[in-house]
Amino acid sequence: MLDKAGIAKRIAQELQDGWYVNLGIGIPTLIANYVPKDLQVVFQSENGIMGMGPFPYEGEEDADLINAGKQTITALPGAAIFDSATSFAMIRGQHIQLTVLGAMEVADNGDIANWKIPGKMVKGMGGAMDLVASAENIIVAMTHTNRKGQSKLLRQCSLPLTGVRCVKKIVTNMAVLDVTPDGFKLLERAPGVSVEDIKAATEGRLVIEGDIPEMQI
Repeated sequence: MLDKAGIAKRIAQELQDGWYVNLGIGIPTLIANYVPKDLQVVFQSENGIMGMGPFPYEGEEDADLINAGKQTITALPGAAIFDSATSFAMIRGQHIQLTVLGAMEVADNGDIANWKIPGKMVKGMGGAMDLVASAENIIVAMTHTNRKGQSKLLRQCSLPLTGVRCVKKIVTNMAVLDVTPDGFKLLERAPGVSVEDIKAATEGRLVIEGDIPEMQI
């Protein structure tokens, strides 16, 4: 299986030259560390920065330079800092080519739940609703199961939804899957993970066609 860094490395392979990309909190923030050197990709954080770089080395942190998850970050040459109204105008205006988000649950029709667990205190939905409502290309980075070993890839989400029929692709610690009208289509499996393992860990509809290759990280 992949660790969090492995998930980020695999998603970095989905990036294309010239893209503007929004990274959500959690696993997605790691992607900035693994951009292929031959690509020019600009990362946006919804709290108001365009041109976000990888995490700083220890001792080089700037407490005033943070991402949406309040983690210290770096800014690449040419980066711009602006207010959240401008940031969300970029998002709502569909000027971002890819959004990568974490999730607690994804349904096999592309629904996503990633902002609230009933009974637990949260500050609010944040920018997640705007991102899933506006983005045309959404990849979810998540673990395949929760801490109890229960599937997070479901027939129907049980938690409050953030967005409806919006997720296009999912990269988990076990697999890469597309969201299709017929359910989750298995594209790749993580090193050391079998198709049977993925079947057992997936509650939603799972489409398997032909031999499933192992991820190349």
